[in-house]
Amino acid sequence: MKKIGVLTSGGDSPGMNACVRAVVRYAIYNGLDVYGIERGYTGLINNHIKEMNKRSVSDIIQRGGTILKTARCPEFVEDKYMQIAVENMEAYGIDGLVVIGGDGSFRGAQDLYKKFGVKVVGIPGTIDNDLAYTDYTLGFDTSVNTVVSAINNLRDTMTSHDRVCIIEVMGRRCGDIALYAGICGGAEIILVPEVQHDLKQVVKKICLNQRVGKTSDIIVLAEGVCKAEDLKQHLKDNGVTGSIKTTTLGYIQRGGAPTMSDRVLAARCAVKAVDLLMKEEGGKVVGVRQNQIIDVDIEEALKMPRKFDEELYNTAMILGL
Repeated sequence: MKKIGVLTSGGDSPGMNACVRAVVRYAIYNGLDVYGIERGYTGLINNHIKEMNKRSVSDIIQRGGTILKTARCPEFVEDKYMQIAVENMEAYGIDGLVVIGGDGSFRGAQDLYKKFGVKVVGIPGTIDNDLAYTDYTLGFDTSVNTVVSAINNLRDTMTSHDRVCIIEVMGRRCGDIALYAGICGGAEIILVPEVQHDLKQVVKKICLNQRVGKTSDIIVLAEGVCKAEDLKQHLKDNGVTGSIKTTTLGYIQRGGAPTMSDRVLAARCAVKAVDLLMKEEGGKVVGVRQNQIIDVDIEEALKMPRKFDEELYNTAMILGL
């Protein structure tokens, strides 16, 4: 292994820059040449490839987003486009590839490995924390902290005006952002797609709080459940009186300086990924389990069923009473 490439793909997440930095610097330390591919798999197809050095990744560890840019590439499911990507890598002499992204990015990496023999190692870069093989994904911690900060600010004004606030957060079909941010922000109600909810009980809880003098509540709503405005209408139609406000945090959750946890995770995963490539191992993804950096066959990782932390959810519900 003499030359490796690195790309970021799919949705951006805080810590991607820290991870690119670590891949580049650790690879150079070990005598490898490193090439950055811009805009993910689209860049591989369009030959947007450039050699990187230590100066290429200076002053980026604290920045959100990704200096390599990112994009979704639906055409990458077709063999003819993958063939073009492989030929472009071969033209630069790139022997291995680090892919930083989520499950869609990993499926592209899996195809490159299985169909074309490209030595690929994936690093989980997504705020959603929806990859079953790893305890945490890169960007999740930062995203949760962003949501907690928003909850803190919104609670101040909701309390001042005696209002209920529904805060809709990201996560696709995974409720981890809502769960972790809700418990850290002291939310009274947390709604996630993994748990079946009786909305009558939600209404009952808010009405009970109002009767005992608690005139403001925070509801953290995962986007995989429903839209905030739809929930608001349901509450009003079923007896919740007073002012109900909605806030959809949106893309603010994907930006911002990565936390300490995400920067450290980025460095540890990057080192593991480069080590695997130097051993000529491909078709792997790296992650963290019980604070240990692990690697798993990419096919096995993508097949693992996700387990929701019901114990933590139940704790959050009790503390919100």
